[in-house]
Amino acid sequence: MAEQNLTSFRAQGAVEPEPRRYRTLFLSDLHLGAKAAQAHLLLDFLKHNDAETIYLVGDIVDGWKLRKGWHWPQAHNDVVQKMLRKARKGTRVIYVPGNHDEFARDYTGLTFGGVEVVEHAVHETADGKKMLIIHGDQFDIVVRNARWLAFLGDWAYDAAIAVNTVLNRFRRMFGVGYWSFSAWAKLKVKEAVNFIGDFEETLAAEARRRGVDGVVCGHIHHAAIKVIDGVRYVNTGDFVESCTAVAEHEDGSFEILHWLTMAERDAGAAPQIKALPAPRAAAA
Repeated sequence: MAEQNLTSFRAQGAVEPEPRRYRTLFLSDLHLGAKAAQAHLLLDFLKHNDAETIYLVGDIVDGWKLRKGWHWPQAHNDVVQKMLRKARKGTRVIYVPGNHDEFARDYTGLTFGGVEVVEHAVHETADGKKMLIIHGDQFDIVVRNARWLAFLGDWAYDAAIAVNTVLNRFRRMFGVGYWSFSAWAKLKVKEAVNFIGDFEETLAAEARRRGVDGVVCGHIHHAAIKVIDGVRYVNTGDFVESCTAVAEHEDGSFEILHWLTMAERDAGAAPQIKALPAPRAAAA
């Protein structure tokens, strides 16, 4: 739908707006290589948003899915090329691998096509705050100590995504806002298998232990910006279901960006995503 609207837009001879520029953009959980990846929406996002620095906060490529069966359509390749093009044009691109793209951790300290691969990073905001940049799976007891449960959760998530697609077709027919069945189901699984404590508090505690002011992470597909015991906690969400990213403005403030289809933006729609309780840590 976004492509159709874009073609119509060009046919009318209208001038496309310049990309909105931020100080920093944070993206995670793109899951390129998975059928659920929203590559076309992601390309649309990258076209209309730019930054001095872009952090790729893990699970950019879904190595788990690619091991089970190769799925790499042209749109996924276009996303990679778009990111490399941004790096060539002067954007600093920093890649912090996650658990689904853990193979990239073998290349930390190297640079590919202008993209820096690091285990973790410390980002200084415009207002002088230091933020730990890390995917977050390192603090997930399921991924670290019960990988078979993590893979089982990955399969269950795929099934939930399929159910979610059908469910929300009916919800749109009746004018009801988006509701994530898969996020709800995933939350229940996380509660069942997690006994280490809340993911958000664990990441905030790690930031405090490292002597920084906050943390930016991904992994649990639940976008959030909050303060936990004096530590700023930022989660980028994902670009599979909610299609979210986090932007840092020139004053150092953070904002969650909910990316809509072009048709929804033209209609002035606002994201209608039902709020869910903060999920506990498990395989994302």
